[in-house]
Amino acid sequence: MGVTRLKRKDRVNKAVANNRVAEIKRLQQKPIIRNVDVEAIKADFAAKKEGNQ
Repeated sequence: MGVTRLKRKDRVNKAVANNRVAEIKRLQQKPIIRNVDVEAIKADFAAKKEGNQ
């Protein structure tokens, strides 16, 4: 007696699992943290404001 394999269901199950793993990996990625000099940015804005007026 043979065994019938549900190939379409197997593909769907694998796709769902792969998408779930990919989504988890995407959510766990951390953005690149850069050192930002806030004082230099404030000075730059102040200089632009002085130059426009």
